[in-house]
Amino acid sequence: MDDRLRRARASLRGLAVGDALGEQVTDARGRVLPPQPWRWTDDTEMACSVVRVLAAHRGLDTDALAASFVEHHDPDRNYGPGVEAMLRAAGGVPLREQAAAAFGGSGSWGNGAAMRVAPLGAWFAGDPATAARAAAESARVTHTHPEGVAGAVATAVAASLAASGAPVGELYAAVLAHTQAGEVRDGVETATTLAEAAPADAAAALGTGARLSAADTVPLALWVAARHLEDYPEAVWTAAGVAEDTDTVCAIVGGIVAARVGAAGVPKQWRSACEPLPEWVITSG
Repeated sequence: MDDRLRRARASLRGLAVGDALGEQVTDARGRVLPPQPWRWTDDTEMACSVVRVLAAHRGLDTDALAASFVEHHDPDRNYGPGVEAMLRAAGGVPLREQAAAAFGGSGSWGNGAAMRVAPLGAWFAGDPATAARAAAESARVTHTHPEGVAGAVATAVAASLAASGAPVGELYAAVLAHTQAGEVRDGVETATTLAEAAPADAAAALGTGARLSAADTVPLALWVAARHLEDYPEAVWTAAGVAEDTDTVCAIVGGIVAARVGAAGVPKQWRSACEPLPEWVITSG
């Protein structure tokens, strides 16, 4: 296994565990682990397609990514209604055509493109410009609104810098340099001023994912990841304690931090509790 795939799979593992814990946890502030097994959601299923395509094509192929999303769509994974409808209709209308036509042609600005993209950023470790371009392309398969794209770009760039071992200041600088102007970028810029804030105060300033938008999700996720870049359990517990779209914020945080600490940095107990990844991604590459 080459280093790119190893990094992407480590990020995917961290994303899946964060997603599954975030979906199941009922007492995050008390840090009580939920009963096993922890079942992951659409966040992980779509991230698995990202990794599968990277492994098979040695990079991003958006036609293959769209096909994989459709092929591996499981309606029991709690997809958002917009993407769920697109995937169900994809046999008649190509996914990207539906994405471009969504919301009267403005496209979705939801957090769905960001939730799945950290492994792509880890694949392009230390190359934020390429990570940003690939993330934007991957986003537009389902999310064409500039804010939906910006959320994916910001997440992928953060994962790229995390995987390279860069310090937190460089991570934020790269995200701001590569994320286009708008609400997502404004939120990340605010996050850079909150280094000493309490998590609840940061969430009040940045959003909690309650609106399911990229702008309401990604800045908080990046703040938590940057705050605990070397400590996976602390990062995920912090996210779970303040997020409202808990599985998605924890998935983004988990994918970024695992890009830094590797799969071994995810507690063994948590990895064992999490539902296994599907065979079709485990055997890819």
